[in-house]
Amino acid sequence: MSAPFRFPKFFVTSPSPCPYLPGKVERKVFTELSGHQAGELNEALGRIGFRRSQSVAYRPSCIDCNACVSVRVDANEFTPTRTQRKLLKRYADLEVTACKPWTTEEQYDLLRRYLSQRHPGGGMAEMDENDFADMVEQTPVRTYVVEYREPSVDGTPGKLVGACLSDQQNDGLSMIYSFYDVGPDARKGLGTFIILDHIIRAARAGLPYVYLGYWVDGSDRMAYKAQFRPMEKLGRDGWHRFEPPAQDHSPRLDRVLRQRGLKL
Repeated sequence: MSAPFRFPKFFVTSPSPCPYLPGKVERKVFTELSGHQAGELNEALGRIGFRRSQSVAYRPSCIDCNACVSVRVDANEFTPTRTQRKLLKRYADLEVTACKPWTTEEQYDLLRRYLSQRHPGGGMAEMDENDFADMVEQTPVRTYVVEYREPSVDGTPGKLVGACLSDQQNDGLSMIYSFYDVGPDARKGLGTFIILDHIIRAARAGLPYVYLGYWVDGSDRMAYKAQFRPMEKLGRDGWHRFEPPAQDHSPRLDRVLRQRGLKL
């Protein structure tokens, strides 16, 4: 006889500055994922817009703002664009391995380089090795670190150029956090390739969706998600097809224009 389901207790964080929209304040509702039903609870909460961070499931609960929209890609119906097909072909030589959620010094070094160049003032900028280990290894669900490496040479593994912490759910893959080489000599488009690889792998495994977290209208940091279609968003009446506006110029170009007092 199975134990009765224990309804979780939910808590709300104190308001803090929104990392996506200037002038906005964010607040989150969260609950702990623990016990033998943690996986089942995470699955249920994931379908109503929650995300996992270590042993906590959370979602935005902001006052007077609902800009954060949960989105997922329909892996079965996804067809890569011409540009995406070229990227898949160009990076077909990368060796991809789904590893157990156990951190390595090589992963941490890659993360540090990524954060210092992409998010130098972000909330993860001060993350040390113990923090990184907690992020990866404290998981009550089925989790992998998917590694992307340059081709092996004489049996020696190639350089680690990308990694993604991912959860496998019954209905898809949930991409928790990805990081990759962004140095001057790095391959371009690695972040896009990692998402494309997850979509293809989900479809091959018979998993219908790839969860990309939140899309935020008006946030340059989230605009990249609009290129993976067909996409679904979570609304009051459940999940339904979503056509986010396509980004017709890069965030980098937008920043340059703003610095010169211009705009598109």
